[in-house]
Amino acid sequence: MTLKTTPWDSAEHLRTEEDRAAYLTACMDEAPEDAAFITHALGVVARSRNMSQLARDTGLTREGLYKALSESGNPSFGTVLKVVHAMGYRLSIAREKKSKRQTVAKPAVAKRAVTKRAVAKRAAGKKSTDKRMVAKPSAQTPSRARKTG
Repeated sequence: MTLKTTPWDSAEHLRTEEDRAAYLTACMDEAPEDAAFITHALGVVARSRNMSQLARDTGLTREGLYKALSESGNPSFGTVLKVVHAMGYRLSIAREKKSKRQTVAKPAVAKRAVTKRAVAKRAAGKKSTDKRMVAKPSAQTPSRARKTG
């Protein structure tokens, strides 16, 4: 005896606007960086409503919407915004909370930059006027004092 299964379609179980909004929120929480998953979720919600009316509201064809919002679809951001707006939703931006994985290590203290001009002057045996490269007089070199008188 074989087990008989039927394909699962989430769209058949999204009957109220609250269900649809909760489904989209759950999908955004599940995979916020997976654009294909999010557009597929929009397609599921669109199928749970009236796709023909959504096509009229967005100005796109019904077939184009099915294709764009399918698992293999790759809609433009403009199309996604039209669909979201036509369904009565609004996208919003919120800062993510930093987790331990997302903390960025502090960069090492950078050494002073040496300018090309200072390197060229040093190679030519001239004193550098670059403040970062000016050599301080050492105790070994005699100071040149002016003779007065």
